[in-house]
Amino acid sequence: MKENDKLAQVRCFLLDMDGTFYLGERLIEGALEFIDVLHQQGREFLFLTNNSSKDSGQYAEKITRLGLSIPREKVMTSGEATTMHIQSQRPGARVYVVGTPALENEFIESGFVLTHEMPDFAVLGFDTTLTYAKLWKLCDLVRAGMPYIATHPDYNCPTETGFMPDIGAMIAFVKAATGREPDLVVGKPNRIFIEKAAERVGIPVSAMCMIGDRLYTDIAIGETAGIATILVLSGETRAEEVPMSAYQPSYMFQNLGAVADYLSSVDFAK
Repeated sequence: MKENDKLAQVRCFLLDMDGTFYLGERLIEGALEFIDVLHQQGREFLFLTNNSSKDSGQYAEKITRLGLSIPREKVMTSGEATTMHIQSQRPGARVYVVGTPALENEFIESGFVLTHEMPDFAVLGFDTTLTYAKLWKLCDLVRAGMPYIATHPDYNCPTETGFMPDIGAMIAFVKAATGREPDLVVGKPNRIFIEKAAERVGIPVSAMCMIGDRLYTDIAIGETAGIATILVLSGETRAEEVPMSAYQPSYMFQNLGAVADYLSSVDFAK
């Protein structure tokens, strides 16, 4: 196309994972071809996922197993971004974490003290080991006015067979019981997440593009961060939902394979 194409100046593509790069144990069509094109064009990529149920090492192992060998530094989760944010506010804080063992370990490795009693922060993650007792304790702390942080806002997590309830359902539970929303949601669409990604790769926010399958997180972050966005229709969002959304993507493609074809076919120098 032309040099004013928004993708012409992109130096790093931020890639969502669930519903964008893979579904379950299956790579989405064209995922590896997309990475090949980025290598050919001298562009960077970083996997950026709101899913805080696993740590970056687990995600890197999965992606490597599926066919793309990457180190854990190529992945940033909302859980990791949450630890980085709290560390900047209060290093070594006492934290009550509602999350998987992987998320708890991220906090421990970052120097935090995990506790049920008198924490400085209450953190809600995407907890696939959730129990009623955990939610009850969280509601007690939130009702008492404890600073309350959620790792991300997603309502559903796509799988090969449909969707599983994500943290958004847990946030709704806590609000119904306490009347409070989180004081901060760190993951997409919060600009904090993009800023941490920019620090990781050493590339300005303005030279990034977010690719994902959710309008209210992946595409919404384009507005909060002022970057280009690409919506892929391989996960949560259907094409007929886009015109009604408050968040409009810069581009829309069926999957990463179609994005790869576009990048390969366009002469951005013209």
